[in-house]
Amino acid sequence: MTAVGDAVAAVRGVRIAGPGREHLADSEPVDIHLDGDRIIDIAPAGALRTTGLVLEGDGAWIVPGLWDNHVHTIQWALASEREQLGQVSSAAEAAARMSSVAALPDGRRVGTGFRDALWPDAPSLETLDAATGGAPTYLINADVHSVWLNSAALRREGFSSPDGMLREEDAFEISKRLNAVETAHGDRAVAAAGTAAAARGVTGIVDFDMAWNAESWARRVDGGFGSQRVEFAVYLSDLTRAIAEGLRTGEALAGAGELVRMGPLKVITDGSLGTRTAACSHPYPGDDTDFGVMNVSPEDLIELLTQAVGAGLGVAVHAIGDRAVSSALDAVTATGATGTIEHAQLVRHADIARIARLGLAASVQPQHALDDRDLVDGYWAHQTALGYPMASLLRAGAALRLGSDAPVAPLDPWQAIAAAVHRTDDERDPWHPEERLTLDEALAASVRGEVRPGERADLVLCGADPRTASMTTLRSMPVAATLLGGRLTHCA
Repeated sequence: MTAVGDAVAAVRGVRIAGPGREHLADSEPVDIHLDGDRIIDIAPAGALRTTGLVLEGDGAWIVPGLWDNHVHTIQWALASEREQLGQVSSAAEAAARMSSVAALPDGRRVGTGFRDALWPDAPSLETLDAATGGAPTYLINADVHSVWLNSAALRREGFSSPDGMLREEDAFEISKRLNAVETAHGDRAVAAAGTAAAARGVTGIVDFDMAWNAESWARRVDGGFGSQRVEFAVYLSDLTRAIAEGLRTGEALAGAGELVRMGPLKVITDGSLGTRTAACSHPYPGDDTDFGVMNVSPEDLIELLTQAVGAGLGVAVHAIGDRAVSSALDAVTATGATGTIEHAQLVRHADIARIARLGLAASVQPQHALDDRDLVDGYWAHQTALGYPMASLLRAGAALRLGSDAPVAPLDPWQAIAAAVHRTDDERDPWHPEERLTLDEALAASVRGEVRPGERADLVLCGADPRTASMTTLRSMPVAATLLGGRLTHCA
């Protein structure tokens, strides 16, 4: 019998379904032999004697450990404690729902996941106040770029707004305050979320929390966190500190062993589609002067990326609208920065090839394309750039990294893979099917290695063959076991 925490010496009788499969002569079951955290041999089933603990595969399918390349870790971990508003269909319904939500220990009522761009009525201070009275009430947009507060919450936080809506930097500040829970509370939530992610085959995340997380991750690992490998980002507010402490992208974090590494500098250059602030070439409907918001000017972006390059930091540039993507690519051209374009939801045709030529990876969230397809039809109908490209980027030679932007979408790589492959998650036809990926392409964009000797033993044992699974099965892929460096982090 095997259990979570066990170190495995061999995985017996499995079929390799992901990267690494191409090195085998056939699809017959194999035994995967491990030494510590590495794969040392792959042999036909039963060909080599096994020593140590064996995980029985029973003919199941195995793929490399899955990564989610865009996670807001604390906000994702705390989402289960907040009222879920993703299915709410109007501002009036959202306000009424919040009126009966139990307050958190600090007296706040918090809801998350609303999509007001699809509502027939607009959020207003009067509507929320009438439903919630004097209890400080906060509703976080699904895209996290706006929040809706009642008067009590605005007073408590020291903000004002005629309609109760705060956007971009003000919204980020509110989220940071809501996420700043007591340390033990936050660490417990992250540990529980990590366990849930391991049950979906996740062995690594890129953490984009809007906080200084070096000490947090060292503390969590010291306290027993071991579900995933972590790369953590810093934001502009902490850039000087990161440089002063000598943090460099890719290096292991002191006090966290090999599990946590320094990630990139994150720069949010524009807004989002859901908040109607993504910076675009053509205006949003109803206002010929509204082209979205550039949070960072092209000149400032070049200066920031220059600092990052000089300090040994890669960059992760949030750029959703096509103007923001072009600005980001101009800055990378000027500075030689390396890293990722995050989201890339609207990209000019010429910039598709530029991303590849500059050696950048496109970090995209396939589920966003499905969640936003109705918004695109309403707000980006007159845009001429490509919407939510994936196949176009890959065909141009750009590297793809898939993620969720959790809690914006569920932290579940199988949902991201299914969205990338099928471009639909309901009864409707695939949305822009020309941008679909093959299963092999989607898997390759969701892992950091292969199942082959010499590679890390980060492995996922699947209950169905991903290469032949239906859309429904792929989205809900049964995961029998997850190994991180040869150690079980999940065992069904």
